[in-house]
Amino acid sequence: MSTIVALVGNGFEDVEYTKPVEAFRKAGHTVAVVGLKAGEEVRGKHDTPVRIERAVGDVTIDEFDALFIPGGHSPDNLRIDPVAVEFVRKFVESGKTVLLICHAPQLLVTARVLRGRRVAGWPSIRVDIENAGAEYVDEPVVEDGNLLSSRRPEDIPAFVEASLKRLG
Repeated sequence: MSTIVALVGNGFEDVEYTKPVEAFRKAGHTVAVVGLKAGEEVRGKHDTPVRIERAVGDVTIDEFDALFIPGGHSPDNLRIDPVAVEFVRKFVESGKTVLLICHAPQLLVTARVLRGRRVAGWPSIRVDIENAGAEYVDEPVVEDGNLLSSRRPEDIPAFVEASLKRLG
């Protein structure tokens, strides 16, 4: 089974975090909740509380098989932190699986790792994705190398199915 790092900050889209994490754990995968400050409680847009287990500055990509980034305002809030951005950059460049939904590609835009890639995301970040040198794809699930991305909460069932297939 895989060990997945869920990178989460304040304002995440609740169901984009809770549904995939629940499915990953139910399938036997381990999910470590990582954010800016260990022990901090972050809240989703609809007030779901999540306790940060470890700070992003205290983990390494070698500890994990996959990175999961839920959407909402969380990716935008996280991308102002250079440590979080560097962690994401290294993870993408490692070739390990990166699972993205909704606004999650914003972190990859800031990490400058989207050039030449195909990715789905929330429609309002289409121009950001294209300006980063990637192709925006308006489909429920897009797989490009180690990236697996989806657009919105309605895509969660397809996102979870494709993610679990990839995780094995």
